[in-house]
Amino acid sequence: MNKLRLDLPRVKRWVPLLALAVLALAYAAMREAPTVMTAVATRELPVYNVDTEEKVLSISFDAAWGCANTEGILDILDRYDVKTTFFLVGFWAEKYPELVAELVARGHEIGNHSATHPHMSQLTQAQIREELRQCSELVRSITGKPTTLFRPPYGEYNDGVVRVARAEGYECVQWNVDSLDWKNLGTQNMISQCTKSVHPGDIVLFHNDSKYILEALPTILEYYTQAGYRIIPVSQLLLEGDTWIDHTGKQHSSTPAPAPEPQATPAPTES
Repeated sequence: MNKLRLDLPRVKRWVPLLALAVLALAYAAMREAPTVMTAVATRELPVYNVDTEEKVLSISFDAAWGCANTEGILDILDRYDVKTTFFLVGFWAEKYPELVAELVARGHEIGNHSATHPHMSQLTQAQIREELRQCSELVRSITGKPTTLFRPPYGEYNDGVVRVARAEGYECVQWNVDSLDWKNLGTQNMISQCTKSVHPGDIVLFHNDSKYILEALPTILEYYTQAGYRIIPVSQLLLEGDTWIDHTGKQHSSTPAPAPEPQATPAPTES
């Protein structure tokens, strides 16, 4: 008891110091929180779809591997007088230059899908630039025009991929309607995926070599046209002037953009 009584003055001296330490930690935590929120809120996003009241949408085709269905796709698009966007991988363009030229001859636009179809988020900035450059140069050598739209392979990206692409003069484009054609689930499944919920400004994803594309595409195009939609290339769908992209990836026309809110990024589903 005597020892405890003797230590009380020392304890009293330490209490204010401990209280100050707790307050300092709490203040530091409060200052740290906005930093974390800002990091989440300012994440770079591609365009997944567009905010528009006009009944327009875009369909797009990724071409990386085979080519067997490409001529058939072009014939169907001609039949419905539809112009669209083909995102080409460089090695595909190099292997099928006559098809690249045919795409342009029939009035379709070419987008950049990288040179070698890598996981772009694992690359350095220099490697990202090189992937974009090689693919664009291949397309230019065939068509005379460079590429200005970019879709990351596998739908994968991070802040660095989007920033580098935009710094190189590209708009990054994803999709908000996935046909899931690469899963080969059948014609009716593709049709259902593409028609169950349609809105102005949608961007639809197909692949040029999917198994059921030639059977499903006419019905899908018929549905869109009967619903009053005009199908246009992605570059024509994108908004001009000052724009901003919300947390879902929707592009809006407005200046200035409202303060961003931290939200989950849409998950890619491409194979």
